[in-house]
Amino acid sequence: MALAEEADRPADWPGLGRRAPGPLTLIVVPDRKRLDSLARGRAPRWGAALAVPATRTIMLRADAGDLRRTLRHELAHLQLHQRIRVRLPLWFDEGYAAWAAGEWERLGGLELNLALARGAVPDLRTLDAVLRASPQAADAGYALAMSAVLELARRNPTGRLDPLLGRLEAGDPFDRAVRATTGLTLDQFEDGWRRAVRTRYTVITWLVAGGVWAVIGVGLVALGRWRRRDIRARRAALDQGWVVPDDPDAA
Repeated sequence: MALAEEADRPADWPGLGRRAPGPLTLIVVPDRKRLDSLARGRAPRWGAALAVPATRTIMLRADAGDLRRTLRHELAHLQLHQRIRVRLPLWFDEGYAAWAAGEWERLGGLELNLALARGAVPDLRTLDAVLRASPQAADAGYALAMSAVLELARRNPTGRLDPLLGRLEAGDPFDRAVRATTGLTLDQFEDGWRRAVRTRYTVITWLVAGGVWAVIGVGLVALGRWRRRDIRARRAALDQGWVVPDDPDAA
C-alpha cells in the first residue's frame, strides 16, 4: 500500500516538469521466479523490476534492492513513454530512468571500472546489448547510459533536456531531435561522449578511487607466493649433503 501511495503522487521529472502519474497497475511479486513468470522473458534474470508502458504496468520484486527508488525508475519509463511516441534507443530510455531515479552512485562506480580506465568505452549500439548482459556488465551499462543522457542535456545551450524531449514529443525521430538540439549528428555526439568518458575515467582516476588497493593486494599475494617458493628452495638446499648415521642401538 505504501508503494501504491508513492506511485500515485505527482512528481518532478527531468525535462518533463511536474506531472501526475495517471492510472497504472502496480504488481509486487515476492521473488525472481514470480517476476520471470509474469514477464515471460521480457526482463533480464537479474532484473529487479519491469515496466510495460503499453499497458501502464509496473512489476516489482519485493526481495530486490531499494523498492522506492526502483519504483521511481520504472515510473520514469511510464512518464517518458506517455509523452513520447517515437522510437527511443534502449540506452536513452534506461539512462533517463536512472537519472530520474537519482542513481548517482552508478557514476561513482565507473571510477572503479578497469575496462573504462583502459579506454574501452562501448559505442551506443553496443551499449544497448551491454544493458541486457550480465549483472556486472549491466551495472556499468546503466551508468554509461545515464552519462550519455546527461551529456545530451549538457550539449544543449540551455544545459537541460527539455528541448530534446520537446522535439521528440513533437514527433521528430531521435537522430533528428539530437541534431536540432545539440548541433551534432548522432555519430558526432557519440564520438564526443566517448571522448568525454575516456577523459574522465582514466587509470589515475581508477587508482585514486581505490584501484591502488587492488594493485597492492595483488602485489602482496604475488610476494607471498614468491616467498613461499624461495623458502622451499632454501630448505631443499639446506638438506643437501646431510647424512644421517644409522643408530647403533637400533636392532
